Amino acid sequence: MTYPLPASPITNAPIQANAMARLGELITTQIQDKRYPGAQIALAYKGSLVWEQSFGQARVGQGHEADTKAVTADNQSLWLLYSNTKIIMATLLWKLHEQGKLRFTDRVADYLPEFAKNGKEAITLFQVITHQGGFPDGDVPNTTWNDHAKVRQAVCDFNLQWAPGSRINYHGLSAHWVLAMVVEAVTGKDFRDVLRSEVLEPLGLENDLFVGLPASETSRMTFLYEPDAKSPNGLRLREESTSRVWQEAGVPGGGAYGTARGMAALYQMMLQGGTLNGVRLLSPRTLAYAIQNYTADRVDEFMGIPMHRGLGPHLRGTTIGIRGLGSLAKPDSFGHGGVGTSYCWADPQSGLSFAYITNARVPDPWHSVRLDQVSNLIHASITK
Repeated sequence: MTYPLPASPITNAPIQANAMARLGELITTQIQDKRYPGAQIALAYKGSLVWEQSFGQARVGQGHEADTKAVTADNQSLWLLYSNTKIIMATLLWKLHEQGKLRFTDRVADYLPEFAKNGKEAITLFQVITHQGGFPDGDVPNTTWNDHAKVRQAVCDFNLQWAPGSRINYHGLSAHWVLAMVVEAVTGKDFRDVLRSEVLEPLGLENDLFVGLPASETSRMTFLYEPDAKSPNGLRLREESTSRVWQEAGVPGGGAYGTARGMAALYQMMLQGGTLNGVRLLSPRTLAYAIQNYTADRVDEFMGIPMHRGLGPHLRGTTIGIRGLGSLAKPDSFGHGGVGTSYCWADPQSGLSFAYITNARVPDPWHSVRLDQVSNLIHASITK
């Protein structure tokens, strides 16, 4: 497999030469402390991959019928990205906007007329993607995932929990099921196929990022765990590791699989004004429109702090703290995380993009503390 972006020595990047070694020591210590079995990191600069490294175990071999053999993590391992998936989806929506196929100021009901029921007629794509839609707990049952007509019916049946636009409250999965159905309405195709043909294949990322994991790639998949004192090694295998329904569905708010280098490359495209490996996917003006702080310092009630949300990623802003991105990040740095596992970001000031992914879903407060440690170690090592 070729890299999705060419390799370049880390000495060419504006970062202290020992930064990745120090980060590696931190990750190794956390693995030794049994915080998580394995991890993968990647750092990219000016369209080139300057560092990638894998740690620990992709599968621990704890004796579960599906997890009988320990597997060492390597740079081909695929990790569940959870809500980092939202950035892949956002990239497609930005492209469709640039092509004139949708506008974020449009109402969802302009594309899904039946979505208007239950008081949802005025909700805009902007409100949905910035977590202001008013239906954070809207559910799309996994029994419907293989039938997108039923998925569409499920999202259109969502009930409001509060007035759209009146609050910000993270919509973990519900918002992006709505957005996926809008994609299907405007393209006439399965949103997973559109993501692959319009975003991943043009950027050369089709072997590193998957929204809908084919059976042919499951051997590369790391297994996902969560802390459980009663289980072997203090870890319990999560259902995502064995459910082909989950893996194939490509749940648009949190079901993608990928490599750290793939995510670092996607963010490099954004830092490079919409281009990667000589391919232009988006215009600089589209990116400027999408990656800005639309929610100011309003508090996201789920997160408990302002999240400075753009049309997909969130920005650092200037509040005292931020979730995942690193408190030391510059105000215009942007990124997104994955619940209990991961974080990926880009720093326009230095031109660096970074991805950190693990395979145990660990709870807060430790999860957010470690993300701050990991991201801040990189930010503190940037030399410009």
